[in-house]
This record gives sequence, C-alpha cells and structure tokens, in this order.
Amino acid sequence: MKKIHAESNSSTTKRIRPALTPEARQNQLISLAIDLVEKRLIEGTASSQETTHFLKLASTKAHLEEQILEKQKDLIEAKTKSLQSTERIEELYKEAMSAFRRYSGSGESDEV
Repeated sequence: MKKIHAESNSSTTKRIRPALTPEARQNQLISLAIDLVEKRLIEGTASSQETTHFLKLASTKAHLEEQILEKQKDLIEAKTKSLQSTERIEELYKEAMSAFRRYSGSGESDEV
C-alpha cells in the first residue's frame, strides 16, 4: 500500500522551531504579527488601525516617550544600586562596631 504525502505550501507557511519559554513564544508571535502587517502594508491591504499604529511609532512624541522611559529605567537601576550600597555600608559599620567592642574588652556580645 502506497502512502500519500500531503504537500505543504512552503511559500505561505514557514516552520518555526518550538519556543522553549513563554517569553520566546510571545516574541515569535509578535514577530509573525509584524511580518503579516508588513506584508499588508506593502500590498496596500493594511487596515487603518495597522497603518496608524506604525505612524505613531514613527512620531517625534513616541521617540521622546521612549527616551524618557529609558532614562526612568536607568534612574531606577541607579536607585537600586544606591540602596544596595547603603545596606552594605550599614552592615560594614555594624561589623566594625562589634569588632571595636570585642577589642576594647567591653564584652564578647555581638549586640548592636
């Protein structure tokens, strides 16, 4: 008995390696959606919402908002590093005070 092979149209579908994480899967779907909208824009069949979305992305306001978000991200990272540094300094002060107490003979207690 002969096996019948179903022909797949490789020009309209492309095989994508399965994603290993949910984030990777989301990125694949985003990429596919952008490819589809790009095809529609080229063919002139894109909806007004699709066209408007990409026009907004190209605007000066969108670029400024993106820069603001990037600066806010940098600021949050700097604040986080500062807090971690402050916590580490406090820990070092406590250790130093404990060492001074032990060396001065005022007791073996590690209480602060």
